[in-house]
Amino acid sequence: MPRKTESDHLADAKAKVLKAALVHVPFDGWSEGVLAIAWREAGVDAGLAKQAFPRGGIDLALAFHASGDADLAGQMAKMDMGGLRYREKIAVAIRLRLEIAAPHREAVRRGVTLFALPQNAAQGAKAIWHTADVIWTALGDTSQDVNYYTKRATLSAVWSATVLYWLGDDSVGYANTSAFIDRRIENVMAFETFKAKFRDSAVGKLLMQGPGRILDRVHAPGSAAPDDLPGKTS
Repeated sequence: MPRKTESDHLADAKAKVLKAALVHVPFDGWSEGVLAIAWREAGVDAGLAKQAFPRGGIDLALAFHASGDADLAGQMAKMDMGGLRYREKIAVAIRLRLEIAAPHREAVRRGVTLFALPQNAAQGAKAIWHTADVIWTALGDTSQDVNYYTKRATLSAVWSATVLYWLGDDSVGYANTSAFIDRRIENVMAFETFKAKFRDSAVGKLLMQGPGRILDRVHAPGSAAPDDLPGKTS
């Protein structure tokens, strides 16, 4: 059996501390105090804990989010969604990510509050982007041009809106959230379909040579970019 590397030890420490922290986060948030309690309860050396979470509570929250994304990637790798359209695949992936988060819903709520602070907003945005990237990568996206960014930006908007809705949803089995996901994806696609039809029309072709090009800078409500969205058929 190969000897563990420093990276292995660090990963083990992160996992142990995170597991211990999740007991306390619903009550005390992603705080320095929770981190201190967690590394002691996990039996992790203080220096190693500091190395694993150099910025304290925010790194602990980011580790929680990354752990959920890793779980999502692993589960999606085993799924066969070949018969579904892209919009359906995206919906399945979003629902799966929520299922992964559901046992720690209050920890997610605490994370949303933490990343809503101005000083943490950039880190929160990166975490959301990472979730979108995990989904598109798992679905086999290989785009390298502007579509790479627009796909992830649009899905990031859908994902972040869905999380906020889910946190306030008390319906059985989160049925209302499931319907919300479908509406969000459908709204984005409806607008993109309109744009495509407009471009192909006689008037659209004429206007796209001049003032109609403004459509390229108009996005569907809640989306961040216009091209190649989750509803593209396979």
